[in-house]
Amino acid sequence: MSTTQHSGEPLVHAVNVTKSFHGNQVLKGIDMDVHPGEVVCLLGPSGSGKTTFLRCINQLESIDGGRIWVDGDLMGYADRGGTLHHLTDKQIAAQRREIGMVFQRFNLFPHKTALENIMEAPIQVKGEKKAAVRERALALLEQVGLKDKPSAYPAQLSGGQQQRVAIARALAMEPKLMLFDEPTSALDPELVGEVLKVMRQLAKDGMTMIVVTHEMSFAREVADRVVFMDGGVVVEQGPPNEVISNPQHARTKSFLSRMRQEEQEHVEHLLEAAQRKEPDLLADVEGGQTAAGPRD
Repeated sequence: MSTTQHSGEPLVHAVNVTKSFHGNQVLKGIDMDVHPGEVVCLLGPSGSGKTTFLRCINQLESIDGGRIWVDGDLMGYADRGGTLHHLTDKQIAAQRREIGMVFQRFNLFPHKTALENIMEAPIQVKGEKKAAVRERALALLEQVGLKDKPSAYPAQLSGGQQQRVAIARALAMEPKLMLFDEPTSALDPELVGEVLKVMRQLAKDGMTMIVVTHEMSFAREVADRVVFMDGGVVVEQGPPNEVISNPQHARTKSFLSRMRQEEQEHVEHLLEAAQRKEPDLLADVEGGQTAAGPRD
């Protein structure tokens, strides 16, 4: 858990956010503040609105009601004399530059190397000089443990390595806020740890993060606050040692019970894999996760 003291104005300020798809209300009045340097983990069953809320913050989805501010900017709208007007696509794209997002799927350009994937947006979107971007991209590859992979194409990388490139790509835009949408859900269990290791370090470095995850061990260790969502509303929130270890609501208790069972099965899977073919993995199973390094 971060030791940063969170005070003053929030970086993210969401008020009564609503969103519907085809008549189905997915978000039913979400209020949430996230302060600079804070790590917030969003937990909840599928369909609870977690991913939709992230996408609304980043304006990948427009909201139906409410307001979202990021670093004081009203997302998606301009307030002109008390009347809200939709921003243009170009203006929304400019707002997104301050926000990095990592998805379940890596979405790397298959025809570009790891280094080229990281360099693309700063050059094409921000107009930065190639030499400076290259230097920063190489440093980011080292930061995510892929110093030796600048020339590798996505097809030559494991899933965990591709996701780490995706994280580096998001960081290359020097965002104020990082959004993670279940970044380990598409990975083989033994590759999860290498991605979570990078995210842990980002949290230690003070990056403001909102993370949709089912990784309970990560939430316990890294989150300043856990928010449990269900049915499009915030059911319960607080420090992880309260929400995860001592939930107060029946819906939270039921969800966490299922997650603990899945976590135990995850550990058993890792142990079986280690015993079967990779004995060195045994040393990496820790708290329900693996800290295994890159697999080439």
